Amino acid sequence: MDKIVRRASHAGSWYTDNPQKLSKELEGWLSSSGLSKSPEVRGVIAPHAGYSYSGRAAAYAFGNIDPTNISRVFLLGPSHHYYTSKCALSTASVYETPIGNLPIDAEVIEELKATGHFELMDIRVDEAEHSMEMHLPYIAKVFEGYSVKIVPILVGALSAEKEAFYGRLLAKYVDDPTNFFSVSSDFCHWGSRFNYTHYDKKHGAIYKSIEVLDRMGMEIIETGDPDSFKKYLMEFDNTICGRHPISVFLHMLKNCSSNIKINFLRYEQSSQCKSTRDSSVSYASAAAKIVS
Repeated sequence: MDKIVRRASHAGSWYTDNPQKLSKELEGWLSSSGLSKSPEVRGVIAPHAGYSYSGRAAAYAFGNIDPTNISRVFLLGPSHHYYTSKCALSTASVYETPIGNLPIDAEVIEELKATGHFELMDIRVDEAEHSMEMHLPYIAKVFEGYSVKIVPILVGALSAEKEAFYGRLLAKYVDDPTNFFSVSSDFCHWGSRFNYTHYDKKHGAIYKSIEVLDRMGMEIIETGDPDSFKKYLMEFDNTICGRHPISVFLHMLKNCSSNIKINFLRYEQSSQCKSTRDSSVSYASAAAKIVS
């Protein structure tokens, strides 16, 4: 069988393709987060913008990871360019990063494929998508010196019923402590170029209104209730691009036997919007941790 390599297609534009520079950048951000590694952390929610925008914020998710006993990382990322109403699996056998390649867990991919509920991602679709790629250098850095495989799952435009279905289907993997979950999402995309200008003046400046809106969503995610998250999205239509991966993850946690709680550790905005001509994207990082 031919080995299909997914190139690091956004290296050199969304982040540096210089291995030494990238490694140093990631080390700096991880170190400045001041977080200690915890074996209780079983998953993260982290942003996926260019590293000059969200690299520092993402460190507050990935800085928690203790790689010692983890052998597999499931990646759940939204689809920005390709429409599907299902979840899709990668056809690649390895994902490249400038600081080391990450092999795909072919056995789990086959297991998921055998359910008949996943479609396969063409390599061009895979390489065009940035949502999972932006997590890869961090994973390569955190798992440096450790043997780890990845299971990339592109999460399409799912109905509420399908979010619940995929959550139930994937829940069993949460109960295996050697599995880890990296969920990719940015938060509010505000401004006319994103066709989203929800502004509640009672909170003050536009950027403060955006933060109130985002933090409301973050607090609902922390409750672990996918139905409340769905209601929030329907009411405010907040442009959280990873809404479907987050919803699937919430259903996974709801249906697994482990008691796992999500906590947000960092919130940033790409710029502070003060006028309707401005635009910004919000970045939030969270850790999903086993609680007794």
